[in-house]
Amino acid sequence: MCLTLESDYAVRIIGCLASEGKRIDAKNISEKTGVSLRFSLKILRKLVSGELVRSFKGMQGGYELAKSPDSISLFDVIECVEGEYYLNRCHEEDFVCTRDAKGCCAYQNVYREINEIVTDKLKSYTFADLIK
Repeated sequence: MCLTLESDYAVRIIGCLASEGKRIDAKNISEKTGVSLRFSLKILRKLVSGELVRSFKGMQGGYELAKSPDSISLFDVIECVEGEYYLNRCHEEDFVCTRDAKGCCAYQNVYREINEIVTDKLKSYTFADLIK
């Protein structure tokens, strides 16, 4: 399992905004994070849509966090970019397993446990913690 580049960049962008503590334009976000401007804008659109970031137009425009850094977790950012997190597709709501007639195989239970551990750990790290 590997965090996608888009999620990694989204985490960097949120970290940048949290560190700045003020409105910053996309060009400066791009320069500070090392993420191309084009990709930064794509990610920022998702973060705005997910209500983690606010955008402002005009001369004094730019981006800022929509919430305080202590209320945004790594999980929030990854889920915003990637969608709902599942270690295995068998945990998706609409998935129908054809491998176990009883309805729940041993692997599914293990994957569910690991999924919960990873989710809880990602939720435990906020950007207030990470920018210290």
